[in-house]
Amino acid sequence: MQSLMDMRRLTITKPIFIQSPLKRPLTCITTTLQKQHQIHPQAPPPPPLLQTQTNPQALNQSLLKRVSLILSNPSLDCAKCKELVPHLSPQEFDSCFLALKSNVNPKTALNFFHFVSETCKFRFTARSYCVLIHLLVGNDLLSPARLLLIRLIDGKVPAFYARNFESRHFEIAQIMADFNLVFEPVIGVKIADLLVHVYSTQFKHLGFGFAADVFSLLAKKGLFPSLKTCTFLLSSLVKANELKKSYEVYDFICLGGIIPDVHLFSTMINAFCKGHREDDAIGLFSKMEKLGVAPNVVTYNNIIHGLCKSGRLDEAYRFKEKMVKEKVSPSLITYSVFINGLIKLEKIDEANCVLKEMSELGFVPNEVVYNTLIDGYCKMGNISEALKIRDDMLSKGISPNSVTLNSLIQGFCKSDQIGQAENVLEEMIGRGLPINQGSFSMVINWLCLKFRFVTALHFIREMLLRNLRPNDGLLTTLVSGLCKAGKQGEAVELWCRLLGKGFVPNIVTSNALIHGLCKAGNMQETLKLLRDMLERGLVFDRITYNTLISGCCKEGKVKEGFELKEEMVKKGIQPDIYTFNLLLHGLCNADKIDEASRLWHECKKNGYVPNVYTYGVMIDGYCKANKVEEGENLLNELVSKKLELNSVVYNSLIRAYCINGNMNAAFRLRDDMKSRGVLLSCATYSSLMHGLCNIGLVDDAKHLLDEMRKEGLLPNVVCYTTIIGGYSKLGQMNKVNIVLQEMSSHNIHPNKFTYTIMIDGFCKLGKTKEAAKLLNEMTEKGILPDAVTYNAFTNGLCKEGKVEEAFKVCDEMSSGAVCLDEITYTTLIDGCHQPSTATNQE
Repeated sequence: MQSLMDMRRLTITKPIFIQSPLKRPLTCITTTLQKQHQIHPQAPPPPPLLQTQTNPQALNQSLLKRVSLILSNPSLDCAKCKELVPHLSPQEFDSCFLALKSNVNPKTALNFFHFVSETCKFRFTARSYCVLIHLLVGNDLLSPARLLLIRLIDGKVPAFYARNFESRHFEIAQIMADFNLVFEPVIGVKIADLLVHVYSTQFKHLGFGFAADVFSLLAKKGLFPSLKTCTFLLSSLVKANELKKSYEVYDFICLGGIIPDVHLFSTMINAFCKGHREDDAIGLFSKMEKLGVAPNVVTYNNIIHGLCKSGRLDEAYRFKEKMVKEKVSPSLITYSVFINGLIKLEKIDEANCVLKEMSELGFVPNEVVYNTLIDGYCKMGNISEALKIRDDMLSKGISPNSVTLNSLIQGFCKSDQIGQAENVLEEMIGRGLPINQGSFSMVINWLCLKFRFVTALHFIREMLLRNLRPNDGLLTTLVSGLCKAGKQGEAVELWCRLLGKGFVPNIVTSNALIHGLCKAGNMQETLKLLRDMLERGLVFDRITYNTLISGCCKEGKVKEGFELKEEMVKKGIQPDIYTFNLLLHGLCNADKIDEASRLWHECKKNGYVPNVYTYGVMIDGYCKANKVEEGENLLNELVSKKLELNSVVYNSLIRAYCINGNMNAAFRLRDDMKSRGVLLSCATYSSLMHGLCNIGLVDDAKHLLDEMRKEGLLPNVVCYTTIIGGYSKLGQMNKVNIVLQEMSSHNIHPNKFTYTIMIDGFCKLGKTKEAAKLLNEMTEKGILPDAVTYNAFTNGLCKEGKVEEAFKVCDEMSSGAVCLDEITYTTLIDGCHQPSTATNQE
């Protein structure tokens, strides 16, 4: 085939100039062009290089003779070179060199170029270098020709170029193509091979598009590389997914009269299939058969793969049948392609049939086949079948690789078997296998959902060791989870590790960390983090500022909160109602209700619409400042605005009225809640019960407890403790025991406050033995008494004259790391002054 091509080229007497858009008849081998050919970047018009080709008789004969004398010798005379160069211009040498090309010794010429450019600082024209490359190629000096061409394209030789770097490629290619009229056509083919191969290999970092554009430029001039080089270029373009370029190159090949062989046809069928042009691939398959080019196993595999990928399995099977009929044996790849296609269509039973067929024919499935099946089962959520395939794989002596294990991890995660997925991931880490980002992400995400943040952090660290960047959503979830679990230190460490790897967390992740630190009251660490963020150019948003304001207000630093508000305004970030809510809450907690009231009016004046939370903050603030009337006025305003009411705003007022003993107003609000459909909460009932107990109406409070249950609301330990406290104050300890039994029947356990109230109640009645029993029961249940509990008990002992026992209790307090306070000492001193009595008042 090569010799025939070369003979065809020898008959070419002039170049084929292709100027118009290419359109081909339907009978042509190639696909129908849908658009005009566009060479990108567009090659500039060729310079008038050959117009300067000078008649040897018109040249300076003396100069011509001197150049000829130097270049025709088998060795270079450096002395004569030094004598010649001062009298020689690049253009004069260019003309002489082209005229003398038949008499030049290529090796001497190469040494001449090197010597005068290095020693005499002489710059040749780009065309002179191209002549030299032609001479080297013509004399089969391909290695120096290739090296010189690479240096010429790369601008590493001192040459005059007519254009900039981007167009230099086209300038050199145009010169080479123009010389096709001057040199032998056989040399032209070799030059085209050299050009295309150099661009496809040495300059592939520029993209294979450059190689394709150079090929197109040469083709327009009638200069084509060999069939082998054409196939190499097409294969490179297809592998690089430069499919459009591959179609253009193929069109030029066909227009140039080159008859494709089976390798080129197979490459183009693959290109059409990759570009989802399966019908064109089928058409090309038919054309190659008509031309008498027999498809081989690669051709069949390419078209079968394309049809399987597009879901056209019936046609793929027909090609397989044709393949067998034509005595082309299917390969392992053929069966692998079918299995892969069937798995993607979730036709798992058919895939197993293909596996059985290939096994019967003596094909041993390789890791690709096994991995395809395992991945398919895992994606379908059938992890048990995937594991059976894995076991079969092991029985054949094939070790699962990273692809296998990554698939299994995803399968385990889909089946909610996080422990197994975790084990596989640990196995991969231990074996040093590549782990993809998806596998890490799936396991870490599941661990976060299970609140296993420490283990998730371990795998994040493994990701960072492999320079894999966790996605922002995953990082935010993990940072937030660590902070909620009280592991702010680990969250900060993760943030710093990310920065150390050059992975700057986004503002959402950073805000999650700031929020966690502020919530933990760690403003010092927060401020340090903020400085790091600013140094790295991270821009704060409204969420950042609101989080910081919240942190400041929670620590009682309301002034700093207002300073942050002013700073955000200066930076063009407008506060929102949430900003004002935080500041109002801070002022109210700091008992600065007048300032809060001024800010409230400023907020409304500036067009901010208060929400139910804003009203709730202000109502609570007024109630805490004992300005309950102003609080109720705000509630009425809230009702008039028809905002959705909740129990929180009512509870603040009810609690305030109960504290003031105004139970009528408290129950009026309770009834208002019911009439407006606002559900009463445990806090509502607890406040009402507390108010009733304070005025001695404990039985009424107990009725409220029963009412809660009828309303479907389960009383909590606070509600029960309130009732127990009421009965204890009245000295009705028998009723306390009844309530305590009721608590137990509903599986509600007394807490430290419940026990302390009961101990105090028994002690006030002089029943210190019962109090002692409760104290022991409390400690046995793991509830640690505090100073209030011990003071209540020691006070009871001292009143009974049991001062020595009281001192023993104080010793227990000290050994239990409970600090004695002023009340303890006062109680003991008063006890020492009381007359001792042996009588137990029970």
